[in-house]
Amino acid sequence: MIRFGRHTAPAEEPAWNDILAAAPEPVAAPVQVVTPALGRELFVRHARRDGKVVATLRAIDHGSSCVVEAEVCPHGTTQLTHPGPYTFADAQQASAFVTEAVAALMYLGCDIQAQ
Repeated sequence: MIRFGRHTAPAEEPAWNDILAAAPEPVAAPVQVVTPALGRELFVRHARRDGKVVATLRAIDHGSSCVVEAEVCPHGTTQLTHPGPYTFADAQQASAFVTEAVAALMYLGCDIQAQ
């Protein structure tokens, strides 16, 4: 049986309900969003099968590294997943990775569109 409401805490632990009840109402503070420096988009590849986008691969150059972001729609679902990101030392390594992934997608019957 689950009980909701007030309970008695052991002597060495604070009674959380009392602490929460005595706490002042939170004041809305400005939200500070920290975003990483945006890199330069090198290329995007879209893989379609039967007219539906099943994968998108995007390569972004950050100067000291290159990141490949992926969006994949697993077979039989409409839910996008975001595996990765995949980080490489340079654009050449990232490009080789995407080239291999595109070859595999083509082998599986996908049409590839460059953006």
